[in-house]
Amino acid sequence: MDFKIDNLQYCNWSREIFQINREAGLDAVHVTIVYHEDFDEFQNVIKLWNKHFEENSDLIFLGKDFKDIEKAKLENKTAIFFGFQNCSPIEDDINLIQKVHEKGCRFMQLTYNNQSLLATGCYEKNDSGVTNFGREAIKEMNRVGIVIDMSHSAEQSTLDAIDISEKPIAITHANPTFWHTAKRNKSNDLLKTLGESGGMLGLSLYAHHLKDGTNCTLESFCEMTAKTAEIIGTKNIGIGSDLCLNQPDSIVEWMRNGTWTRAKNYGEGSKDKPGFPKQPEWFIDARGFKDLELGLKKIGFNSEEINGILGNNWYNFYKGIN
Repeated sequence: MDFKIDNLQYCNWSREIFQINREAGLDAVHVTIVYHEDFDEFQNVIKLWNKHFEENSDLIFLGKDFKDIEKAKLENKTAIFFGFQNCSPIEDDINLIQKVHEKGCRFMQLTYNNQSLLATGCYEKNDSGVTNFGREAIKEMNRVGIVIDMSHSAEQSTLDAIDISEKPIAITHANPTFWHTAKRNKSNDLLKTLGESGGMLGLSLYAHHLKDGTNCTLESFCEMTAKTAEIIGTKNIGIGSDLCLNQPDSIVEWMRNGTWTRAKNYGEGSKDKPGFPKQPEWFIDARGFKDLELGLKKIGFNSEEINGILGNNWYNFYKGIN
């Protein structure tokens, strides 16, 4: 049985988008439900998702482990796995890690660009690595079954997390710096270490992470995938598209600024182009998985490798979460 998995989306969720994901054949999607929210605010987000599940029960359900990916495949639905792009819901209380797991969280980033109580973000000038609290949080995440996600973290912090964690970690949405030197993309050395540890890289389709941005070609992306596979291993690559379908630009402003600054932070955008960038024409939404499949085949990947990159590798990774 082969699976299709997009291991990062942050869309303006609606029945239309759930239907698009079904048309794309996605058996599972890891969705961001937190950027800067505290524990109480996180619980309000859960209420909104419970409504989505109730109103769209023919299309989606809450996923908790790899068996739910199998269930979704058999029932022609999409299993939704919750994730945080920041550690804000656990505040400064290690006991909240189990609480968020009980409510469905399966992935948590230790940072979102900035320094957190757990580690250093990729936008900081100095990377002091994983903190004392971060070390204890990683152990607790291992215990309860939440994946350590270092997508927005700085390099030393990420290397620390790989070393500290007893389970493989993930970088759910990023690309290699050899292809495009975005702040969020990752070095060859880091990717090599990630692969050797059994970790996973979700390749991003977000324009700011792509060579030539919106004008990135499918061929260029697939060539990058092949070169990345030589560094990290073909079985350690998946897709984490970072799709933000139908989100207003006010959301990307919230993502970048939260409540921590009065100044305007444009992230990888600019004052002239502060909003969400346009997707490349070959990956407007998840239905672009079909083009990815064709592009990977053309570049020389075999069927087993393609099925791995488009979902099976993430499925195998999910088996080790709990």
